[in-house]
Amino acid sequence: MIRTNSKPLGILLGLFLILLSVGGCERSESKAEPETNQAPSRAPKVLVQRVLPSPIRDILLLPGETEAWKDVQVSADSGGRVERIGPREGNPVKKDDLLAMIDVSALKAALDRAEAAYQLADNLYQRRKKLFDRKIINQEELDHSLTERTLALGSLRQVRVEHERGYIRSPIEGLVNNLYVEEGEFVDRGKPVVDLVNVDRIKINVNVPELDVRYIKVGQKAEVRVDAFPETRLLGTIDFVAYKADPATKTFRVRVLIENPGHRIRPGMIVRVRFLRRIIKDALTAPLFALVDKGGERFLFVEKDGIAHAREVTIGIIEGDRVQITDGLKTGDHLIVTGQTEVEEGMRVQVQ
Repeated sequence: MIRTNSKPLGILLGLFLILLSVGGCERSESKAEPETNQAPSRAPKVLVQRVLPSPIRDILLLPGETEAWKDVQVSADSGGRVERIGPREGNPVKKDDLLAMIDVSALKAALDRAEAAYQLADNLYQRRKKLFDRKIINQEELDHSLTERTLALGSLRQVRVEHERGYIRSPIEGLVNNLYVEEGEFVDRGKPVVDLVNVDRIKINVNVPELDVRYIKVGQKAEVRVDAFPETRLLGTIDFVAYKADPATKTFRVRVLIENPGHRIRPGMIVRVRFLRRIIKDALTAPLFALVDKGGERFLFVEKDGIAHAREVTIGIIEGDRVQITDGLKTGDHLIVTGQTEVEEGMRVQVQ
């Protein structure tokens, strides 16, 4: 029987196991090292903006409706047949231009009779006055003649007024917007004949809430945008602020005037009026899109030393795409404005 020495074999086996363990450690370390190098690359990339005080405007935006600078409905002063219509719908008119003639022929005949009656009474009075001066007639006969002349003069003046009422004239300069009658029709006294509008300027009526009316002053400027012309911005002037609120809505009527040289803006259009309530000079602001809403609470994320921190904030005035932060933000903070939806409190971030 041959015996072998097991001690050298055990030594060789031990060395082999040690080599295997060393190799395994090297392989494991070589795998772990890339993971350590890749850890920072998994941190979200963000853009930050340094928070600095800046002015922000407190703007009140309200809807309104346009109205003609002057809008007059001209009615008939006397009843009768419409003998003539002057300008037609859409035509411009000057003040005192003839718009229509109503029953002028009949009124002219009455005027001729009244003038003839007065002329007769005046001639009679003049003859009797000469007779009175020559002491041929007494005072009573002269007074009677004077009374007849006075009555004839009163009748003449009344007929002249009625005759003049048959000529309907424009009380304003403007445009004919609507004709209610045509030639040959019969119209009653007081019935509408024509609508006139002046749109050289436009009035805008806005209902301002009671909490905001204290900021509105006569003479103050206001920006106007017309829905029909979204690309156009107009500058108007506050012309009137009501002293009494509407009992139903508890709002105050404010009138804004704008110039309308091209007559593009027409009465009845919807507009948006921007009133400047105040300017906050040193406000801390943030972009609206930087806000993160979580369960009804608003948060902003700020970056410090490569770590994201959540700040619950209180907002104030909103102007355009920026919002005033009244609580939760400090001057000099690095506000995360891009990538904020991908971070959480305490998470490491990469600032680009």
